[in-house]
Amino acid sequence: MDLLEHQAMRLFAAHQVPVPAGEVADTPARAGAIAARLGGATVVKAQVKVGGRGKAGGVRVAATPAEASARAGEIIGMEIKGHRVREVLVAEASNIATEYYLAFLVDRSAREITGMFSSSGGMDIEQAPASSIVRIPVDPLDLTALPPAIVPVAERLWAVFVREDATLVEVNPLIVDAAGRVLAIDGKVTLDDNAAFRRSFAGLSGRPDDPLEARAVAKGLNYVKLDGTVGIIGNGAGLVMSTLDVVAGAGARPANFLDIGGGAGAQVMADALSVVLDDPAVRSVLVNVFGGITACDAVANGVIQALDQLGAAVTRPIVVRLDGHNANAGRAILAGAGHPMVTLADTMDDAAARAAHLGR
Repeated sequence: MDLLEHQAMRLFAAHQVPVPAGEVADTPARAGAIAARLGGATVVKAQVKVGGRGKAGGVRVAATPAEASARAGEIIGMEIKGHRVREVLVAEASNIATEYYLAFLVDRSAREITGMFSSSGGMDIEQAPASSIVRIPVDPLDLTALPPAIVPVAERLWAVFVREDATLVEVNPLIVDAAGRVLAIDGKVTLDDNAAFRRSFAGLSGRPDDPLEARAVAKGLNYVKLDGTVGIIGNGAGLVMSTLDVVAGAGARPANFLDIGGGAGAQVMADALSVVLDDPAVRSVLVNVFGGITACDAVANGVIQALDQLGAAVTRPIVVRLDGHNANAGRAILAGAGHPMVTLADTMDDAAARAAHLGR
């Protein structure tokens, strides 16, 4: 489960990690009222689960409550990498003297927990040279790579990582302000859903903030919103990930990850297509299914069922590639239906090329 920034900050505070005071607002008026309570300058920050908010205009400084209200009005409703901003965090502005980057994460390739530290924290951390970022296997008893001033906060962030069963705890930037205080003024946290039953901090909701993701969860679908134009539906996480790569290789950007699973029937396929087509960013859809437990004729019937349910709302082309169990029967069902928005493809490369062309 990925947390929104304000959730991460509350989690940090519960573990005595110092953070700026702040509250969440979903209207400009509430943002102004929060700024008035905080007093002084504030920062109004879009709450979406993607990076690059600052460069997209989703993080703005306000000198007065009226300005905070105005900035919130500009940010709420904007779209950042395909994610609609529905609320903002209004937090105390900090007088930054020094910025750092600090993260703990599960490094699956190295099969260990890794700590990452850089003295080049801030908005452009992605462009920081590799030589400026220290990556070390985590030994919680040895924090000698860190500046002494931030070691106590690093130890508390490590406690967040361990006690809350996180797979990522990232602070960018971790600052020392002009008064010498160390503050985590931004945070990204990913928690292991499998450990939710033993998590000590109860102030979190697993509800996705994106309405399409929430709908997908309600229907039992594995769906993640991305920022492209080609909707992706497949069966099996590996096949879906491969499909994302092939679509990207064909020159288009995937709009989502959606895995219907290994035993999905017609209704699941219909639900999946309905969710994907409800994304206004989607210009084409690629359905890529290898029949095994999920028979291709059931997938084809699901596509037809979804098209019947959606009716005139289906205005974007759908490319379908079926292979494996009952593939010939599935292709025959779709060919016989003759829907004008459905195109059949024989191979994954061909399907991706067609979907990418239609999605541009």
